[in-house]
Amino acid sequence: MKPRSICLWWVMTERIVCGIHPVTHVLRRNAAQVTIVYLQDPLGIKRTGRLREVLRASGVAVRKVDRSTLDKITGTAKHQGVAVLMAGTGLLSESDATELVRSVVDPLILVLDSVEDPRNFGACLRTADAAGVDLVVTARSRGPGVTPVVSKVAVGAAETQPIVQVANLARYLAVLRDEGVTVVGTDESAPRSLFEANLSGPLALVLGSEGRGLRRLTRERCDALVSLPMRGTVESLNVSVAAGICLYECLRQRGLALARDEGLG
Repeated sequence: MKPRSICLWWVMTERIVCGIHPVTHVLRRNAAQVTIVYLQDPLGIKRTGRLREVLRASGVAVRKVDRSTLDKITGTAKHQGVAVLMAGTGLLSESDATELVRSVVDPLILVLDSVEDPRNFGACLRTADAAGVDLVVTARSRGPGVTPVVSKVAVGAAETQPIVQVANLARYLAVLRDEGVTVVGTDESAPRSLFEANLSGPLALVLGSEGRGLRRLTRERCDALVSLPMRGTVESLNVSVAAGICLYECLRQRGLALARDEGLG
């Protein structure tokens, strides 16, 4: 598997990350970027115990606030009693995202068309990070942005995964094609299975929203369309589940290709 590329074009911005697991992840890996920890007062003994060690080790200042204040700071009531203000890596510009694609050998790109639910988006970011995706692309007008809810679901991936929100998704897919990237979309009506497609080489994998799928212009910009075999009664999968299946099939094929190149397979 190729190593994760290092992106040089991220813009530093202040942002809020909340939830026990995401905050723990940030404090263990990026404590130097954290300005302050907001801790709900009172907080249950069990939750306090889970955070005590990592808070002590991080050395970051802690400010205790009541629940309603923490609700306002995070924009959600599902913060689990803790949040951090950190200098988080911001979104890439379109030009910087394209430069990133050019700098990577055989880039793997995840494109999300009209995936607007923040929990689905966060789950896709987590899956993308795990699979070593080089860039996640969404439409500026049809995406939730990197909100505290997204960060919480992504469990740290939102702070490390390169993301670009483009003004026109169909137009940006054309840019990727001009850069030598093959664009493969998922469509339940496609006669060709995901497992029959060649997913090695520079690739942009495009997934649509659950239920609606890909928009027409997005579909028209794809070099190929593939489907996931559905053997049961449900008509579609959650987009984050579909993303996981597709991305790991990409990794499987790339691993086989690498083994052939090295004379191991």
